[in-house]
Amino acid sequence: MFLTNRLLQACRITFFTRDNCGLCTQAKGVLSDVWDKRPFAYKEVNLALPESKSWRELYDFDIPVIHISKVNAAEEHVDAAAKAVKLMHRFTIEQVEAKMDQVEKN
Repeated sequence: MFLTNRLLQACRITFFTRDNCGLCTQAKGVLSDVWDKRPFAYKEVNLALPESKSWRELYDFDIPVIHISKVNAAEEHVDAAAKAVKLMHRFTIEQVEAKMDQVEKN
């Protein structure tokens, strides 16, 4: 029952990153550790790509950034970024899980 309930409330994490970013590499390690305990849907947005221009303008000096939402929520949009449940720069497994809990309860 617990596993079924967890799957129904699964989160999506959108990871805003770029190549050659040491903090991003550390953040991916944290997300990997969270995944091992609590799987989630994952999407990566590379700010170096042309199609990520609007995100680059928003987050260029803040990466890594993660947005945490319900798996069935609408795709991330830059105009709604201010309302996103997010973590920036350095974050821990516990911080990510706390944000996941927050999202799942809403």
